[in-house]
Amino acid sequence: MQGEGVIQFVAEHEQKPIPERRFGELARTLIAWREILARTNLVGQDPLRYEGAGYGNLSGRVGAPTAPRGQRGFLVTGTQTSGAAHVSLRELCWVRAYDYGNNRVESEGEIHPSSESLTHGAIYDLAPHIRFVMHAHAPVVWQRAKALRLPMSVREAANGTVAMAREVQRLYCESALAERQIFAMGGHEDGVIVFGRSVDEAGTVLITTLARAYELGPL
Repeated sequence: MQGEGVIQFVAEHEQKPIPERRFGELARTLIAWREILARTNLVGQDPLRYEGAGYGNLSGRVGAPTAPRGQRGFLVTGTQTSGAAHVSLRELCWVRAYDYGNNRVESEGEIHPSSESLTHGAIYDLAPHIRFVMHAHAPVVWQRAKALRLPMSVREAANGTVAMAREVQRLYCESALAERQIFAMGGHEDGVIVFGRSVDEAGTVLITTLARAYELGPL
């Protein structure tokens, strides 16, 4: 496990509430799916896993698909919120911009953004139609990634780093990631990332892949 929950980018964060009027609808969608992921242990915190660190996060795009790369803002669950029983708008953060070259994220909210925010930004930069990203921890999928023929990032690319952001771009160009919409994180135990045009599409990819992994039998 490499740096679970530890922010490894420069965070230029403005500490203030994000407005419900602008973000309320998207927030409710994310909160509903976060509840599903938490209840199925795909997001959470367990003293017996990952040295007790929280795991998993999700996000949704804010604004027009035509926004330039690096400025495709998104609402994301805040850092160290994975173990919370329930979340609200206060536990979400708006990432306004991100810059891989300078390892920097600009954000605002009552909480700092997820440590995986650079990775989320890299995925949104892949294509303007991508609107939702989920980072779950699914041991049965991760351990069977090869059998499921899932794209997988190299072990050397640690989670939440510029290297992982670059790896996302490589996978999109060199593998079936564009069609599969899911990949396993080679250097991040149990970590998988899915994305989609809608939150339902991303969620369906995740659940369907879980079912296929369980079809192979118990671990």
